Amino acid sequence: MQEKQNNIKVIDAETLMDKRLPPTKFCVDTLLPQGLCILGGSPKVGKSWLVLDLCVHVAQGTPLWGLDVAKGDVLYLCLEDSERRIQERLNTITDNVPDGMYFATGCTSIESGVCDWLRDFKRQHPAISLIAIDTFQLIRTPTPDVSYGGDYAELRVLKELADELGICLLLVHHLRKMNDKDPVNKLSGSTGISGAADAIFVLDKNERMERFAMLHVSGRDIRDRKIQLELDKDTCIWTLIADSLTMPETLLPDEMAYLIGFVWRSKIHEFVGTNTELAHHVSEALEKEVNPKGLKQMMNRFRYQLEDLGVFFESKRSNGQKYVVVKYRPPSDGDSSASSDSVSSALTDSVPFVPCVPAEDLG
Repeated sequence: MQEKQNNIKVIDAETLMDKRLPPTKFCVDTLLPQGLCILGGSPKVGKSWLVLDLCVHVAQGTPLWGLDVAKGDVLYLCLEDSERRIQERLNTITDNVPDGMYFATGCTSIESGVCDWLRDFKRQHPAISLIAIDTFQLIRTPTPDVSYGGDYAELRVLKELADELGICLLLVHHLRKMNDKDPVNKLSGSTGISGAADAIFVLDKNERMERFAMLHVSGRDIRDRKIQLELDKDTCIWTLIADSLTMPETLLPDEMAYLIGFVWRSKIHEFVGTNTELAHHVSEALEKEVNPKGLKQMMNRFRYQLEDLGVFFESKRSNGQKYVVVKYRPPSDGDSSASSDSVSSALTDSVPFVPCVPAEDLG
């Protein structure tokens, strides 16, 4: 029986600190790094449109959402689509088809040798910097066993391939039906999937405002961020509304987003009640415990952002009882800072409506 050989390298800290190491390469600066990346999303949420547009930008070398893009050849494995559908989608999002953009259809898998096929393709097209596979499920080895070890081992093969070829390998994946506060945990399968990837992207669509979605970003060589997007119904291109990394003030916490929608959608544009009552409404809507004192502190912290969107609040007393008044003040004709579009784009998550308490009912 042949013994396994250890392949471990040791380096002292001082030598490591002085060693010249190349920086992380990006297809999209600060967002899409070289290595194994996964984009997850529910069916029909718009994942494929996003990937196709991303591929076009990389092949063209044009900025995406204000971020620099490194030009390179692209291979997109559309394993769920026909050439006709790809053609229709490509014609929808661009009239300037770039050189160095390739599509592959048909059936393949890790087991049948897709990794070797990709190596050969890279040798024939050395300028390839991005390979997208839609979807990951179609190249997996069918097995009823879902375990961390199994998922990690399968993805490790693809991770090593991405590092070997010096490319970004982007896998399109599905989400579980179960809800979770952490978007990364929504990825179908075990946590071995997220554990093996260099970067995770989860496209979470808001059902109440169906053209809006939040792209949750997390990774080893990138900073966690939330990117709010809007899908153009004519071009099917996801456009940027806000980026928590470059525009942190435009992305409000869930509690504040709910508060805005709470009074904005009310017929009287007003809530009057105690801090406890308001916190109870927010807790029920967001399905998490919201502390009354913490909520008020958060409101104070984001006061100016709320006011920019037309939402004002103040504390009052009546018959010895302390309460809070939250109002939405429609903008004047010359003031567009609190327009409906501004308020709409600030609502980063589904904001249920809860009836407000009219001031005259307080006594």
